[in-house]
Amino acid sequence: MNFSDLGLAPALLSALADQGVDSPTPVQAEAIPPVLMGRDVLAQAQTGSGKTLAYALPLLQRLMAVAPPRDDAPRQRLTQVLVLVPTRELASQVSDVLRHLARPLAQSIKVGTLFGGVSINPQLMSLRSGADVVVATPGRLLDVVRHNALHLGHVQQLVLDEADRLLDLGFADELQRLMALLPNQRQTLLFSATFEPALQGLAEALLREPVRISIAPTEAQAPNITQRAIAVDDKKRTAVLRHLIAEHPQQRMLVFVATRYACEHVANKLYLAGIFATAFHGEMSQGARQTVLDEFKAGRWDVVVTTDLASRGIDIARLPIVVNYDLPRSATDHTHRIGRTARAGASGLAVSFVTAEAQAHWRFICKREQLDLPLEVLPGFEPTDTPPPSQGNGGVKGKRPSKKDKLRAAGLL
Repeated sequence: MNFSDLGLAPALLSALADQGVDSPTPVQAEAIPPVLMGRDVLAQAQTGSGKTLAYALPLLQRLMAVAPPRDDAPRQRLTQVLVLVPTRELASQVSDVLRHLARPLAQSIKVGTLFGGVSINPQLMSLRSGADVVVATPGRLLDVVRHNALHLGHVQQLVLDEADRLLDLGFADELQRLMALLPNQRQTLLFSATFEPALQGLAEALLREPVRISIAPTEAQAPNITQRAIAVDDKKRTAVLRHLIAEHPQQRMLVFVATRYACEHVANKLYLAGIFATAFHGEMSQGARQTVLDEFKAGRWDVVVTTDLASRGIDIARLPIVVNYDLPRSATDHTHRIGRTARAGASGLAVSFVTAEAQAHWRFICKREQLDLPLEVLPGFEPTDTPPPSQGNGGVKGKRPSKKDKLRAAGLL
């Protein structure tokens, strides 16, 4: 199947061709036609499956029908498309995709980007003439609305990208306030790689007779990720990490930890050991975060140590290795973390460190993810710690982040 079979306009087909994209992924093939028809959509597809294009292309086509030619006189633009995302990085990434697609079009389509962590004034100035499409994190969008710089009463299409994260309790209050500002009659699109059962009801409440799309990867389509699980004592994890880095010279590595403090601590220990490593977390300024990402993509850093802030939406081409220094809180987070590697048909390696205290939680993740991974023991790093008494639920008692911790790790505080 080609994009031309999906009813897309020639101008968009040409924009795709200029980017070397000619064949739709499964989620694009299933989502584009109903979005063009104005249907609500609930779409679930694996990380790296092309979900952004699945909604960006048809929404731009619908805007082309009402947007003025580029040579028309400047006008006040009414925001018709709103894309909500959970992180600053994803806001920038989605905006870039929309702008690249809209740039060669004959119609003038303006994309606005709103996120926290930077001064609000330039963003307010950018909206003086309005924007046809706004990509935003919920908190900053509410701030802009409070400044009377943006009105949401004309929004025709609402997209929740990484919808399960936006529907989680950390965003519930902001999302509820935003919904009250939007027209009741609108098209709503929910896209995510995962949907916890507890969130299904919330998702359904936002939709009207939605087209449900669930793309289960076939063996040929599944990411080519080799997974390893290594049994290790808590205090030896950094030493084992250094061992892994030495085993994979000149290969970039994304290392996930649980907290901002661990980001700085582990990155500093690696850097002092002569490894080009740096931290990436939500308490850094937006400029610093963008610099780290740009330099990591360019190969300036060999290792980036991060929180779950980097587990969703960030696309780092040809990233070969992901390491769970600390295990993720849930099987869903495990899916998103390891999905940073093996993107766009490449292969990748995902390594999880399993301490004695975390063994029950690792078994829970393996059960949910249907993993059958033996715990490896590396020569010279044989663990001596013993597991604590079973707590019955596979969790790690007393060590689950609070709501504030989760928001901070996500870069929203």
